[in-house]
Amino acid sequence: MLNTLFTDSAGSATPLLIIHGLYGSGRNWGVIAKRLSDRGPVTAVDLRNHGDSFWSDSHSYPDMAGDLADVISAQGGPMDVVGHSMGGKAAMTLALTRPDLVNRLIVADIAPVTYTHSQIQFIDAMRAVDLARVEKRSDASEQLAQSVTDPTLQAFFTQSLDLKEKRWKLNLDTLAAEMPKILSFPDLEGTFEKPTLFLSGAESEYVIPDHRPHIRALFPKARFAKIPGAGHWLHAEKPREFEASVRAFLDLAQ
Repeated sequence: MLNTLFTDSAGSATPLLIIHGLYGSGRNWGVIAKRLSDRGPVTAVDLRNHGDSFWSDSHSYPDMAGDLADVISAQGGPMDVVGHSMGGKAAMTLALTRPDLVNRLIVADIAPVTYTHSQIQFIDAMRAVDLARVEKRSDASEQLAQSVTDPTLQAFFTQSLDLKEKRWKLNLDTLAAEMPKILSFPDLEGTFEKPTLFLSGAESEYVIPDHRPHIRALFPKARFAKIPGAGHWLHAEKPREFEASVRAFLDLAQ
């Protein structure tokens, strides 16, 4: 079973599941989860090979969807589901293969398509960090800065660093080996007929107009919205606007 971070609530709304993206973890979503918990219970997961969840040689979307199905079933399901980037692809796979477990779906800045860019450079950057010389996260950030110039990404990656054990809480070997699967999307039959929001950063190019026919073929009730001034990391760059968009969709979409 995946590691979960549960935020209890006195609210009566459908429980919400939040799924992070590549190199992330559930704890990245702690503030947003806490704020949204005024509606109802919120669970943020660590996907396999991330955070405090188990490591595996496989990192396919059907496997990740199966892990998520176990979490929802254990909580009595179904749940509303929010997934960002890789987590959004896992959420879409779950919705298409187990629609009984998903009430409404929010996909953050990703489409059900194969991308040609790679994220392997960040694995190389993390592997290059001499962990023996790291006593605090800023030490790792200084080393990452040699190849990762964005301070926001440096801080993001170091959140997955176990300072005590001097290790990454990411299975970098499997993530590197499975990168082609991560960049792709499985060929799935069927559709998800329930309300779905594709929420993107206005400055991101991950979800483009050319993707919409394919999205609507799989998700006939898809709606589209953009957050002004946000890129791919829209929940980190514009957290209040992201929260407001999620809240509005879940409160209104039936």
